[in-house]
Amino acid sequence: MAQAPTAELNLSEVLKQVAREKDIDYERWISALEDAMASAAKKQHRIKAPVRSTFDPETGKFEAFIVKTVAEEVEDPLSEWTIEEAQDHQAGAEVGDEIHIPISTEGLGRIAAQSAKQVLYQRIREAEREKIYNEFIDRVGEVVNGTVQRFERGDIIVDLGRTEAVVPRGEQARHERYSQGERIRAVIVEVHQQPKGPQVVLSRTDPRLLVKLFEMEVPEIYDGTVQIKAAVRAPGERAKVAVVSRERDVDPVGACVGMKGSRVQSIIRELRGEKIDIIEHSDDLVTFAQSALAPARITRVSVTHHGEEPHLDVIVEDEQLSLAIGKRGQNVRLAAELLSSQIEIKSESDIKDEVAGALAKMLQTAISEEMPEGAATEFSIKSAPGVGAKTAEKLEEAGFGDLERLIATSPEELVEVEGVGPKTAKAILAWATEQAESLSQAAATEPDAAGEPEAELAAAVMDEGDDFMAALSQALAEAEKSEADATAVAESEEPTEEPADAGEQAVSDKQAGEE
Repeated sequence: MAQAPTAELNLSEVLKQVAREKDIDYERWISALEDAMASAAKKQHRIKAPVRSTFDPETGKFEAFIVKTVAEEVEDPLSEWTIEEAQDHQAGAEVGDEIHIPISTEGLGRIAAQSAKQVLYQRIREAEREKIYNEFIDRVGEVVNGTVQRFERGDIIVDLGRTEAVVPRGEQARHERYSQGERIRAVIVEVHQQPKGPQVVLSRTDPRLLVKLFEMEVPEIYDGTVQIKAAVRAPGERAKVAVVSRERDVDPVGACVGMKGSRVQSIIRELRGEKIDIIEHSDDLVTFAQSALAPARITRVSVTHHGEEPHLDVIVEDEQLSLAIGKRGQNVRLAAELLSSQIEIKSESDIKDEVAGALAKMLQTAISEEMPEGAATEFSIKSAPGVGAKTAEKLEEAGFGDLERLIATSPEELVEVEGVGPKTAKAILAWATEQAESLSQAAATEPDAAGEPEAELAAAVMDEGDDFMAALSQALAEAEKSEADATAVAESEEPTEEPADAGEQAVSDKQAGEE
């Protein structure tokens, strides 16, 4: 009897030792043992009612007992007693009290011990899984190093030491290939609780990997002198990082690049050759956009919509268009993500074409609105100088029989019509302009007709901005010059340069003389 307490004390010490080795909280370990002992006692005594066990760390003794709850109306006889039954067992029992009925824990058989072992192992596994989950859930966004253990259906299983992690196929860069046993560095993006235990999900494509690598390679970022404002990636191909310095004397881009590019080259090697554009962040959206679209040179950036997602119109030189867009639209897409904006890129040629088209459309609209009713029917291309019946027919077939269409036409387009030479083309355009002016003057004499098209035209021009205003002025000047040249040619030369038309004109003159 004198040695029993020593054995019991040793049991308590053994339990503490096991808890330390398993890195499990001692209280949780004791709880697992109590559940195991209760399961063993229940199986040994073939008890269907709830059984509970307690352990006294001081003495090292286990106690087991059946638990009965006092209820007004018994719904479960195995776990509940009436107040009369409870008071027979324990005087003063009330509704809601728990009555403990002791049962023996001596002489537990092999089957009962095996049952206790299974319960104990299950609790240990649950405790270990919970501990791993709690450890890694707080490390989301952190870069970890591991070893490639195996491959499962395209996923990479990585050994992190205490647990396994997975790099799903969708989180792998397309050009990266790994072998079993190879070291891999990735960022933790998710931690899931699953029946088999916590699953740690790693990524090689997440922008947070890029940010953490910069923090590891650039001391100025680690200590907060330089801050990464945003980072976007096309994994394995290109990335853009916006940085800003909190100290005036520190160049944020230079700090990230390092001496002869040593710092950024280290990150590029880790990302298997991924190109990285380091951009200085700016609060001015236009300035930031010009930097974000590097290496392309930007002519002009205008913000057409201010909202949660601004819209930017970007103009570049013709030879810079492909560079600004990038391979498969990669450069402009990354820039849009970096700016959190929509970006539309156009070349200078495209803008000039749009300006010319808009100008022609506005002039046509103005003339059509100023033209009095029935005026269009009074116009005939046959009345143009130097135009005979056959030429007029060909002009109409080509779509030049309408005044609105004709005044928006260039001399080069008219020359393409059979029977029309350069001089005749200029004369026709000058005549068409005179016809339009005459019709506009006639419309101006009508009430409430004057000023409205001009006002609309002016408003449309103003909406296009200063650049469009300059383009409009230039276009108007060129139009006036062309009109003057055409008028001079028409006055100085007879429009008889085309053989077919000249013959037709001679016949018309002869008929007029006979009449």
